[in-house]
Amino acid sequence: MSSAEPTSAPEPSRENVHRMFDRIAPTYDRANRVLALGADRRWRRRLARHLPPGQNLRVLDLATGTADQILALFEADAPVAEAVGIDLAEDMMALGRAKIRAVGLEDRVRLESGDASAIACPDTSFDAVTMSFGIRNMVSVPATLREIHRVLRPGGRVLILECSCPRSRFVRWGYRMYLRGFIAPVGGWISGDPHAYRYLNVTAETFPSGREFLGLLADAGFVSNRAVPLMLGAISLYVGERPERP
Repeated sequence: MSSAEPTSAPEPSRENVHRMFDRIAPTYDRANRVLALGADRRWRRRLARHLPPGQNLRVLDLATGTADQILALFEADAPVAEAVGIDLAEDMMALGRAKIRAVGLEDRVRLESGDASAIACPDTSFDAVTMSFGIRNMVSVPATLREIHRVLRPGGRVLILECSCPRSRFVRWGYRMYLRGFIAPVGGWISGDPHAYRYLNVTAETFPSGREFLGLLADAGFVSNRAVPLMLGAISLYVGERPERP
């Protein structure tokens, strides 16, 4: 664990949050394993079960970071032929590329610099679009969802993992204590950047979840929208489909 002195960098706006992620890139994966008690890997593999039917799928992973979600798809033996990850955090992706090379997937996976709210890919390019713990950092969530809808083929699926608010009042209280009393201080200690983990804590508590987020999916044109609760509802896997017909 890092013993670096806490940085004095201010908490980021969503316009420059990628710079914050570049700051914490060297400790990001380690912090994730500790803060999620190792469960984040299981959540990402769980997402793979909800890919659309078919073989040789082409997948786009937004806010790909260190490529954990893409790698989880291959670990789960998902029927993925090709995966593209995009992010604005170049230092995070440099670590992701090294992980991809280490497992021999460089011929099937590429990571590119890009903005999830203005995806530089043609319409109907992908069978599935994934995004794990990144949607709440977008400058415009509606614009990002509309772009996802645009690049999905008809019948394709969007799969989004994100923090959510548990329905149970007791679980919700415990979750908030976990965010404030564990995530923020321990993440700050591991990374040496308490501002980053205070930001992540605040966004996790305030981001629209449950029915509210399902409404955003519907507004963007997705159908058959559903939320799969994980960790007693503290995490949700949102699944939506682009209609087969306009």
